[in-house]
Amino acid sequence: MSLLEKEDDGDLYGVISLQLLANELQEIQQLIGKLNSTTLGHQRLSDHTAKQLGDLRTEMQMLETFDTALVVKGKRDNQRLKKHLEECRNGLYSTVQPTPAHGNCPQGEFMNISAVRVYTPGEYPGSYKYGAWGRDPKPEAGKENWYWVVMLTSGNKFSNYVRRYSSQSSLIIGVSKPGNVLINSANPTTNTIQGPNVVMYEEALYYNCYNEPAVCRFNLTTKSVSKKFYFNCIFTGFCSYGGYCHIFTDLDLATDESGVWVVYTTIQQKGNLVLSKMQEGEMPTLNQTWYTSVYKQEVTNTFMVCGVLYATRYIDKRLEEIFYSFDTATGIEKFNVGVVIKKMSPNIYSLNYSPVDQMLHAYCDSRMVSYKVVFRN
Repeated sequence: MSLLEKEDDGDLYGVISLQLLANELQEIQQLIGKLNSTTLGHQRLSDHTAKQLGDLRTEMQMLETFDTALVVKGKRDNQRLKKHLEECRNGLYSTVQPTPAHGNCPQGEFMNISAVRVYTPGEYPGSYKYGAWGRDPKPEAGKENWYWVVMLTSGNKFSNYVRRYSSQSSLIIGVSKPGNVLINSANPTTNTIQGPNVVMYEEALYYNCYNEPAVCRFNLTTKSVSKKFYFNCIFTGFCSYGGYCHIFTDLDLATDESGVWVVYTTIQQKGNLVLSKMQEGEMPTLNQTWYTSVYKQEVTNTFMVCGVLYATRYIDKRLEEIFYSFDTATGIEKFNVGVVIKKMSPNIYSLNYSPVDQMLHAYCDSRMVSYKVVFRN
């Protein structure tokens, strides 16, 4: 630039032109500097972005490995949980137990009792300590889902009616339909109920007649009562179940797939249980009788499943044990059945098996409790 100025001919235009050229060159230098700075910034940004992409790729690989590990761990946890649940189901409320006796059950071999399936104080919570409840194994058409309840309303010993419920939910919430079916307006009196051992079969109620060594059969349709005297044991306490049960248990009634059974003892049998099959019909009559070697006062309750008699005994306030069985098909007795019932209250005053739904219904200190009978196919 200085060389050009020395060679200037003194013309003002030439000096100005040179100055403009110098300014333009300076602007170009500034632009080149900015460009270089931008290029370096872009380079740094590019390098930083590449590093971030590399880090992200590494993190994604780590996440993929971690996620795979979690999936594998989750599968292992699920398998372990399924194994524990299976072990729990197989060992339901019991350790390894002797195989109970069995009859000709279409469901298979009787094995165990489940946890509680129904637990309800019913319509009158805490009002009636003793009673019985269940379902009719051979119901009328339209009453397949009905339940019945008998509560000992007079002195905890007697009753004169059966109460009906059209469904399990009605029973639980305490809505009775059609309500009470009266045997007699007086309570107690001739042909009314004595003691908690009651069953229903083919729309008829079977029970121990008031103050008589007889089974009464109350027809709920005709409201008529028929009865049968045949027991040589009358309310001495000798013929009742053990001290943890109700005093009026001289006669115990049971139902299963085949009909109605009566469990009792006689002086001639020296207090051992006697089992009789009742013949169906308006007049309760005996069809066949079996004699056992189990002492009745060792027993708290009995029930029938597929022609096999099962007896329970009191263990403590939490447990009852099904300890005995008698198979009517073979005559085989077992004293080591060993199936435990976990109780919801200290005492079980009646047990009824329902072949309709394979449930065992217990009346316990005014509460109604049911358990599922577990069969092995």
